[in-house]
Parts: sequence; structure tokens; C-alpha cells
Amino acid sequence: MTSSRRDFLRNGVLLAGAVPVLGATACTTTDPKKEKASGGTLERARKQGYIQVGYANESPYGFTTSDGKLTGEAPELAKVIFKELGINEVRGVQVDFNGLIPAVQARRFDAIAAGMFINPDRCSKIIFADPEYIAKTAFMVPKGNPKGLKNFDDAIKQKVRVGVMKGAAEADYAAKLGVAKGNIKPFPDGPGAFDGLRAGRCDCIALTRISLMDLLSKHKNDPFEVTPAFDVIINGKEQSGAGGFGFRKADTDLVQAFNGKLAELKKSGRLLQILQPFGFSQAEMPGDRTAAEFCKA
Repeated sequence: MTSSRRDFLRNGVLLAGAVPVLGATACTTTDPKKEKASGGTLERARKQGYIQVGYANESPYGFTTSDGKLTGEAPELAKVIFKELGINEVRGVQVDFNGLIPAVQARRFDAIAAGMFINPDRCSKIIFADPEYIAKTAFMVPKGNPKGLKNFDDAIKQKVRVGVMKGAAEADYAAKLGVAKGNIKPFPDGPGAFDGLRAGRCDCIALTRISLMDLLSKHKNDPFEVTPAFDVIINGKEQSGAGGFGFRKADTDLVQAFNGKLAELKKSGRLLQILQPFGFSQAEMPGDRTAAEFCKA
């Protein structure tokens, strides 16, 4: 995913019902050394009855509804896992996406819950839980997929015009895989690409399937569909991203406990049930892949 899907932010809220907004100055003030001696962040959160997490407003990963409720795949997953860890309340703190890592390091909250992609640079600064989803590419096409597009090879053979978001990974994929430059049609954002498809300025849109499903959910009466996700292989390497929760480096006990509950959700199938309302499918389930895999350069 690209940073362009991180631009629109709203205030974080408590995750249970209609509750007051927590300001950007919210923080965890416990002295780190004292906290570690008394059992760490996990035990402190259990004792105080809540944990604070940082969110960026972005559908379908974590966003604020029109009535002020924070929802999305990350908030809903946070509610389930932390409750099972004995923490009954999750409090959200709104932070600009680029500020999430510095903010968790500065102890303004205890975890990043924003569908953040795991990569080597971020792994050098924080510790990630194992991924809750893997984001793969798909196409949005006219209903019935009349050109039979299943991957970029088909797009090249059919000489179709591929709509992409400016700066998005899919634009780079298309170029590197051989889609003609004139057939790569950039748009400023997802809604702009959808308008382009509807107006006939492109024949399909290439984005992650998650984002396309979310986009389609806002246009249910329009004659389009999203193809199954497909693998993009460039120079022998699979191109996909994995989203996970981020924590301070010192909070290994909390990460271990979080991973344990996440593994249970994966094994039972509950993870898909939690994420499915936000456009996720079996295609995005991470299986037994770990954060360590995505932390490698």
C-alpha cells in the first residue's frame, strides 16, 4: 500500500459506543523502568482496565463513522484480542499516519492499530505483531469481466487501459511488467479512478483487492465487480504487503501475548469473520506467515 491511502485523519474515540474523543496529547505516563519491574505494559493495562492505541483514519482499516464511532478491521480486531487478554476497554488516539511510530515510541499510546504494513525500515524502530492480513492486487472491471482480466499479463495481451492511483505500487507493477506507458492511466485517488472507469477513461482499476472492495461497497448499484486477488511477481519476488499491529521494542511480553491470541483467531476462522465486513476475504488471510518474514530486506 502507499502513503496516499493514509492522508485523511479524524479524531480517535473510545471503541465502545458513543464516547468522548481523546485528544492528541493523550499519553501513558508510567515510568518505563517501574512499569517493567511491575510486569510491563500488559500488566499495567490489565490493572487500569484499558489500553490506548494509535489510529490513522482510513477505510477500511480504521475510520470514524458519521456518528463518531471508530470501526474498521484494526479497531474491531483490537477490541477482540485485548478483551481476551483481560483488557476490557480500548481507547483510540488519533495521530497522523507518519507520526504513529514516533508517538508509540514516545509513549503517547501503547500500540499502533492502523493496518500498518510491516517492512524492514519500520521493523528497525518498533516491533510488529504477526500480520492480520496480506494485501494482494486485483482489478475492478465491468460486471461479467468481458475482457477476461485475471492479472497483468491479461491486461498486456488485451492492450487495456489500466487505471492506477498516482504514486501507488500498482502503477510501478504495471510499468515493470510491461503495460504500455500510454495504457497506464493515473488518477489522484481511488474515487477518482472509479470515476475514470465509469466514464470509460480506463478499462480496469488495479489496486489492492481490499481497497477495491471498499470502493465498490460505496457504489453497489454501479455495474462493476472486483476480480479475485492475484500474485504479482517481479524479478522472482512476490509483491504484496502485510498489515500488523506495532509496539514499542521493549514490549515483547505484550507482543507475545497478542500473537498468541491472533494465532487462535486464525486457527478457528474467527479472524476472517472479524475482518470480512470490511471487504476482506480468504484471499487476504495471512496463514502462518510471521512478521519476521516481512522485516527482512
